[in-house]
Amino acid sequence: MKILITGATGLIGTELVALLLQNGVTIHYLTTSKKKIESQPNYHGFYWNPNQGIIDENALMGVDSIIHLAGATISKRWTSKYKQEIIESRILSSNVLFKALKDHPNSVKQIVSASAVGIYPDNLTKLYTEDETGVDESFLGKVVMKWEESVNKFKLLNIKVVKIRTGLVLSEKGGALPEMVKPIKMGIGSPFGSGKQIQSWIHIHDLVEMYFFAVKNELDGVYNAVAPNPVTNKKLTQEIASVLNKPLFMPNIPQFLMKLVLGEMHVILFSSQNVSCKKIESEGFSFKYKQLEKALKQLLV
Repeated sequence: MKILITGATGLIGTELVALLLQNGVTIHYLTTSKKKIESQPNYHGFYWNPNQGIIDENALMGVDSIIHLAGATISKRWTSKYKQEIIESRILSSNVLFKALKDHPNSVKQIVSASAVGIYPDNLTKLYTEDETGVDESFLGKVVMKWEESVNKFKLLNIKVVKIRTGLVLSEKGGALPEMVKPIKMGIGSPFGSGKQIQSWIHIHDLVEMYFFAVKNELDGVYNAVAPNPVTNKKLTQEIASVLNKPLFMPNIPQFLMKLVLGEMHVILFSSQNVSCKKIESEGFSFKYKQLEKALKQLLV
């Protein structure tokens, strides 16, 4: 099996590459940095520049599936300029891949693209499945909608399209968890706002396993990448403190304060999406980390 990966050097990409290599998969990866191009027996780098529409089409040779993870991080202050970069980094990269596949002979049967549960409307009580048609009115909701539209085009080439709507990824190597751990370790951690907002989370191990599962089983369609037991922000904060054996005594952090600190990006901390993983489980996928406590102990202890 040969898989082409975009975003291979990011947080999720790095873990995914390790998993695929352990399972004997040959990897081609696209990088915007010529310095990061390596060539090993099962691991070959190719240059691309989505902003300029450049791609080394040799990256497509013999590839069965594409895993598309490329996109600028949302964990940076959302200035108008950076918001444009968040959108363009996703759409331009999809467009370049689409054109390359359309214009060059290839054997690609499937594209598995990252997406996000941020597409679902902010709601404290509703349980979201993949059939939900509503889109959150926030900037993030619009980003995910445009992102998914950009990969839907691959269906025109008779390529299966899988969209992995990812929740809060728990990893000790990056993302949100280390940032949540810092204030708790210093004894000043506390929930955000009411603390009632639902956080649909997933351990990074289960997330990369899900990508591999989607490829092996030639899945098609939208799948939520969240563990079976979402928690409130208050519960998440309490569980981290408990695993670290730290007290929680500070008052909840008000929303206006985080808006001052983070600007528009603060909505990530306060929005609530209770998301179901029943669909991927019905395909036969089994989570290793179903309970938050087990996930946090594995990552933090």
